[in-house]
Amino acid sequence: MTRIAKKPAARGAMRARNGGKDTGGKGVSNRTARNKTAVLPLTISRPELMSGGRDRQFRHLVHGLFGFAAHHERIRSGHARMIGLAGIEYTVLIAIAHLSQDGDVNVKTVADHLYLSGAFITTVAGRLLQLGFIHKKTDTGDRRRVTLTVSQNGRAALERLAPVQRQVNDVEFGCLDRAEFELLTDIVDRLIDSGTRAVVLQNYLLSELERTAK
Repeated sequence: MTRIAKKPAARGAMRARNGGKDTGGKGVSNRTARNKTAVLPLTISRPELMSGGRDRQFRHLVHGLFGFAAHHERIRSGHARMIGLAGIEYTVLIAIAHLSQDGDVNVKTVADHLYLSGAFITTVAGRLLQLGFIHKKTDTGDRRRVTLTVSQNGRAALERLAPVQRQVNDVEFGCLDRAEFELLTDIVDRLIDSGTRAVVLQNYLLSELERTAK
């Protein structure tokens, strides 16, 4: 009995599906590869931020900043945990301590320094007050004016933390020399300013989108 060879028939069917070309089964994988390399819309338009007409380097920067922020948040939480506070409580406490070196500190001073709302800082300061880490003094001449200062307990906590804090911070920023540190500080200040404008623009665009969708 003669055996019927099925392979050529199968190949013929595949050639028919691929316009008469024998791809050896590669047609599907080629289409998949093309789909994977589909061109994505650009997320920027300024040529200064592009490389070769693409935004890959920009995406690398943005995602890198996210990665650094994630590491820094874990470090902040670790600092806070060492003195029995939540991350934001530690940040407000040390902000009050350092800002107090330049004069009186109130809720607005801290809120502006940390780019947070006054209502939020008031809530956090209330928790620090209950824990005995800060003092709140009301101006006798203007009851609306409240000064925040770090208590003895708060200072003792920051002093306990400082030796570990120095070691960790030195490693976190150990890749920078003096010139790079000053440049980075300047860049971050400018990015905060432009970020503020970007938030205003985005809020406006979102409001317009919601208005036209009604």
